[in-house]
Amino acid sequence: MVNAGRHHNVSRVLKLSVVVPFYNVRTYAPDVLRSLRPDAGDGVEFLLVDDCSTDGTSELLERAARDLPGAVHLRHGRNGGLATARNTGLDAARGEYLAFLDGDDWLAPGHLARTLAAIRGLNCDFVRTDHVRVTGRERVVERVPYGPQGVVADPRAAILPAGRTTSVDYPYAWAGMYHRRLLDRGLLRFTDGLRTAEDRPWIWRLHRGARSFATVGLPGVFYRRGVPTSLTQIGDERQLDFIRAFDQVLSDTAEDHQAGELLPKAVRTYCAIIAHHIGTIERFEPAVARKLRSMSARALGRMPRELLDQALNSMDHERASVLRGLRRRAGAAAGTGAGAAAGAAASAPGASA
Repeated sequence: MVNAGRHHNVSRVLKLSVVVPFYNVRTYAPDVLRSLRPDAGDGVEFLLVDDCSTDGTSELLERAARDLPGAVHLRHGRNGGLATARNTGLDAARGEYLAFLDGDDWLAPGHLARTLAAIRGLNCDFVRTDHVRVTGRERVVERVPYGPQGVVADPRAAILPAGRTTSVDYPYAWAGMYHRRLLDRGLLRFTDGLRTAEDRPWIWRLHRGARSFATVGLPGVFYRRGVPTSLTQIGDERQLDFIRAFDQVLSDTAEDHQAGELLPKAVRTYCAIIAHHIGTIERFEPAVARKLRSMSARALGRMPRELLDQALNSMDHERASVLRGLRRRAGAAAGTGAGAAAGAAASAPGASA
């Protein structure tokens, strides 16, 4: 259940809606709220979605709804995760354009205004922006893996090639701005309940379904890494949602009219993500680590064998060896299961020799 912190006039169309989910980020929320103020003004709303915080974040957002022009406080009755929180904001959004920000990041002054001017000037479905990765005191600009900038292009053209980093490998929803027609066509909503990797099915769907996009530089989002409450830092079972997210990428892509061209990229990316998680398995709780291995092995077993072989042959020796070991494990488990089923059938009443 969601309650609005104050009256929300749903009849008026605004220039821009900014969806900002928060969950137990009281230490960082003041930074993001302060960074929104330079872009506040007529025609801009900030949808502050509190995903049932328990650390005092809710009180900060309630105050912001009173003091920050255009701010609306939306509260979840129970924690639903980032994907669900973003959908809550999208459901309430009235803007012609939409943008996202996370509750532990922040914006450069005027970033939203500059991005809005860029997408309006280009008249495309969405734009993607660079961002600044923040780790402690270190600042590194991360570029959208597509060029040239400021040129409207077909989003499908930015998915391939399979063996290189492309726009679907840059999934950050907050690194861009989106026309409302994408929301109306169902391309901006996230898969409810996904706790991590929620932006992977989202970015693939966006690039397959939208008609036009452009990259515009503008590295005005400061993406904070190493936050203790972030799921990237917590080795619990929620991290394993990446399996469900990439299963969705594969199933959605398999139904696309260009499935033969796009599936090799989807399979290779899935393999790379599995290898990454296995390579950092020590950060997981022991029971979760065991589950990660078994779920990853089963995921490899579900992939089209020819495409999986192509993906493994294209990867470096270390990662390919790890994944081949997992695949053998999946095959052994399948064989054991088949043998057990055959034995049960043979011993059943009425079974013939």
